[in-house]
Amino acid sequence: MISDIFLPADILLPDHTDFHRWSVIACDQFTSDADYWQEVERVVGDAPSTLRMILPEYYLGRCDEAKATEQIQKTMRRYLDEGQFHTLEQSFVYLERRLANGVTRKGIVGRIDLEAYDYRPDADAPIRATEDTVEERLPPRVRVRSQALLEMPHIMLFLDDAADAVMQCAQTVAGAPVYDFDLMGGGGHLLGRQVAGENARTLQREIAEVTGEQTVQFAVGDGNHSLAAARKCWLEKKQHLTSEEAQRDPARYALVELVNIHDPAIIFAPIHRVLFKTDAEHWFEEAQKDLFDPEGREITLLAGERRCKLLAKGETIGSLIGNVERFCRAYLARHGGEIDYIHGDDETVMLSSAPNSCGVLLPPIEKDELFSSIENSGPFPRKSFSIGLGPDKRYYLECRKIK
Repeated sequence: MISDIFLPADILLPDHTDFHRWSVIACDQFTSDADYWQEVERVVGDAPSTLRMILPEYYLGRCDEAKATEQIQKTMRRYLDEGQFHTLEQSFVYLERRLANGVTRKGIVGRIDLEAYDYRPDADAPIRATEDTVEERLPPRVRVRSQALLEMPHIMLFLDDAADAVMQCAQTVAGAPVYDFDLMGGGGHLLGRQVAGENARTLQREIAEVTGEQTVQFAVGDGNHSLAAARKCWLEKKQHLTSEEAQRDPARYALVELVNIHDPAIIFAPIHRVLFKTDAEHWFEEAQKDLFDPEGREITLLAGERRCKLLAKGETIGSLIGNVERFCRAYLARHGGEIDYIHGDDETVMLSSAPNSCGVLLPPIEKDELFSSIENSGPFPRKSFSIGLGPDKRYYLECRKIK
């Protein structure tokens, strides 16, 4: 059996190009950091770059988005007309990304069938979202993709492979390097090797062997809103195609990087809740009553100098976080105040100790419970966990024609 969900692709790589200047970080990173994106502009200069084919979220609301989108389309056309790319035909790319901390993360670039993906909470598709999708964030991405000639992945797709059989297979069958360079902005070092022909089919068989019996075969770790936009574009286009055309159309697929959730370089950190400008003492008492379940999982409630470890209700880790989120939102609706989402235990404790402030330390998410939580209770609430640091996120590099 060969995987019919994760497939090789005609992958475009830039020709005679400085990869360091070509490859830039995902558009949804450093959304409030003007200095970061100014430095990217300085490094790229007038060189060919994926920067010219994306709209960083930092610029949303700060630029003429329609004009920027039009310029993106023109740049894609120009790069194609100028012969900027060469094609790795029906290939995967096996990656080794050495992060700034020296740890190496392995991955495989390939395409997924969007017919197998659904981000909605009640989905039963083989590819699911890890966190809730915010529909309001999709339109800018849909506008860009619907007119785009090319796609570039910053989507990270998780595989649940405790034995790491897929990545070991990819490492064995991968051929010669197709790129090997330092990423800008503290992103570390990236090595990519082509997997093609019978080696690609061997890798597909290994993926099918690992995922074939799983209800949730893959989960979207990063880039879910970009993948959701791709799905929306495909469903719209599909309405105007015959069934035969729909089978062949390149827009049916999306390029992603597949990563094993058990890779030591993948680190999950909980994102805690802190409430401000509210009746913290009353919240503290209400939370103990509302969230308690004697068979639940431990959280920590904080209000000023008060601290309470509490077993909180939730059949899965995702539903527990959902219960905490709903309680906090409902409390603020009744009593007023604001909520923020905080990385780090110490910062959460410090912020919760201020007057009229309170918070919740959520438990860490274990890798072996993420897929089962998604299967049993749907996507996690937004801001449930983070995956690594900003500079560790995926960089744009590989392209694929979608028209």
